[in-house]
Amino acid sequence: MKILTPLKSVPENYGQPGALTAGGRRIINPFDQIAIEQAVRLRERGVATEITAVTIGPAAVDEEIRAAYAMGCDRAIRVDDPRQLDPYVVARILLAVVRAESPDLVLMGKQAVDDDASQVGPMLAGWLGWPQATFVSQLEPADDRRSATCTRETDAGLETINVRLPAVVTCDLRLNEPRYVSVPGLIKARRKPIELRTPVELGVNAEPRTTVVSIAAPPRRPAGVTVESVAELVERLRGEAKVI
Repeated sequence: MKILTPLKSVPENYGQPGALTAGGRRIINPFDQIAIEQAVRLRERGVATEITAVTIGPAAVDEEIRAAYAMGCDRAIRVDDPRQLDPYVVARILLAVVRAESPDLVLMGKQAVDDDASQVGPMLAGWLGWPQATFVSQLEPADDRRSATCTRETDAGLETINVRLPAVVTCDLRLNEPRYVSVPGLIKARRKPIELRTPVELGVNAEPRTTVVSIAAPPRRPAGVTVESVAELVERLRGEAKVI
């Protein structure tokens, strides 16, 4: 089974105000790390035979590719495109990569933590005409490698579905805990090749359909207050909050 693991470079301190506009160290999107870890575990079990990481961006994202190598990927592809891409263009580029690589499974994060769009996986599956399983917290390929049983995390609870392969699977937080990447592993990864491609070589000329105009942190919430009685609470809810 060949597995393709798309990854995105995101700010390391993505949860902090201003992280998306400030410089600093970048890392593999945490949900994509989970996808890579799952692919490596499948190879360790003898289910997967090859894991190919793919990302889109300028040469600066090579560091994240090295980290993917250190986690256990066998090959790496970088599609050289310095533009700020929206999910539509990312999915179009990945569509071309999937058609060129012919993987049996595309295993990726459910969303990127910088834009929280959760759109690339479903769009990619739709254009490929492949089955998809999103927000997956358990994944078990069948013995014949023709299908996989996936447990999805939904608002209503856990849903277990069976998808035939090839398929697109997007990984949720509880699927696994990614392994620690050691410094020696990163040093060895620097000697491994990165296959460079361009959107033009892949036959993709898509232009982004959305543009980020600005990014701003939400206003700081005011401090709470302590009330002395239920009667005071009701009065504040009625007179100040006006919710009752």
